[in-house]
Amino acid sequence: MLFLVILLGVGFIIFASAKLKLHPFLSLLLAAFLVGVLAGLPLTDVVDAVNNGFGGLMGYIGLVIVAGTIIGTILERSGAALKMAEVVLRVVGEKRPQFAMSLIGAIVSIPVFCDSGYVILSSLKKALAKRAKVALASMSVALATGLYATHTLVPPTPGPIAAAGNIGASNYLGTIILIGIIVAIPTILVGYIWAVKVASKIEVEGEDNTSLDYDEIVKGFGTLPSAWKSFAPIVLPIMLIGLGSVIKFFGWTGTFANILLFFGQPVVALLIGVLIAFTLMPKLNEETLTGWIGDGIKDASNILLITGAGGAFGSVIKATPVADLIQGIADGGLLNGAFILLIPFIVAAALKTAQGSSTAALVVTSTLIAPVLPEMGIEGQVPLALVVMAVGAGAMAVSHVNDSYFWVVTQFSGMKVTDAYKAQTAATLLQGVTALVFTMILWVILV
Repeated sequence: MLFLVILLGVGFIIFASAKLKLHPFLSLLLAAFLVGVLAGLPLTDVVDAVNNGFGGLMGYIGLVIVAGTIIGTILERSGAALKMAEVVLRVVGEKRPQFAMSLIGAIVSIPVFCDSGYVILSSLKKALAKRAKVALASMSVALATGLYATHTLVPPTPGPIAAAGNIGASNYLGTIILIGIIVAIPTILVGYIWAVKVASKIEVEGEDNTSLDYDEIVKGFGTLPSAWKSFAPIVLPIMLIGLGSVIKFFGWTGTFANILLFFGQPVVALLIGVLIAFTLMPKLNEETLTGWIGDGIKDASNILLITGAGGAFGSVIKATPVADLIQGIADGGLLNGAFILLIPFIVAAALKTAQGSSTAALVVTSTLIAPVLPEMGIEGQVPLALVVMAVGAGAMAVSHVNDSYFWVVTQFSGMKVTDAYKAQTAATLLQGVTALVFTMILWVILV
């Protein structure tokens, strides 16, 4: 009956989000109360679990999400995201335009939401497709899949950060970033191959008549920031977080180690990234210091509310005896080895396919599985990081008509919906399965 109650709660979230179009924040919050009451918890305990779950998770991860979204907003508004794209294109070379677009997307989507990243780079993609004389659909899918891979796998993108916080892995962000990059590499390559082999055969109406010119588009953004200024707000925090993780792993002590540990704390590292991002602003005035940062905070608020409600939902589940039931299954030997990762993958994939949002799928799945991970013996940096990867892999599969990103890609590329299913939806399915397979391989090697 307890499992049925939890399934009912998840079903309500899917129905309310997908059919009633209720915001995921309210869907999760109402589901938390629904599960708590139907599971027979004392009513005051339900309220306490909701409050503690929401506030507790915000204490772990809230400032990190806000800082990350502010960095992303500044990179977007200042032209730094376009500068990063230009640098990658120059390094990779225009003879491999699809590969360049995949890498550009993967880098830009680490700090910038994939939807925004696609819009920012859309005109550049079209002009480059004309200049390189390759199919526009091929360039569109290469960019879309590159953006998508890091969006669901690599912090400080909010989804993976929220998932890490939900399962108690917020102190292991350095490890999650490293493993996320490793898993993202084959995931990006699969998207690139699909773009070259399949999407290149799709013709977009009117693509030969485009008047866009690559050099004119770049000039249209005005004077772009330098390369090192553009990359610094995201590269330096990742390096600091990674260094802090290394010091923790080896157990180094002393004054210097403590200083590096301080700067390696995710919230400190990302706040340093915010301060560095200030150097990208054309002027330090009300428009930038209040307007841009305010917009970044607005972008973060949606993620914060969904993440907090997910924490409340997970806290209610933890208050039920569900962990004891999972322990019984685990003791029965039904969940062993890398196949454990199939559970978060399947749950996240079902949620993603049903309600469309990758971030919501990451949040809800991580809250569902968090109470049972200790019972299954999944603890420590690497195992928890691989669980985040499995959830992220599921949150990729699949992007279709109920996903806002699907429509961004379709509308800004000019593809027909039927062609977008063949090109974009199928690509996201392959990406999700690829990410899962490589995550399971890493489990066998490292755990």
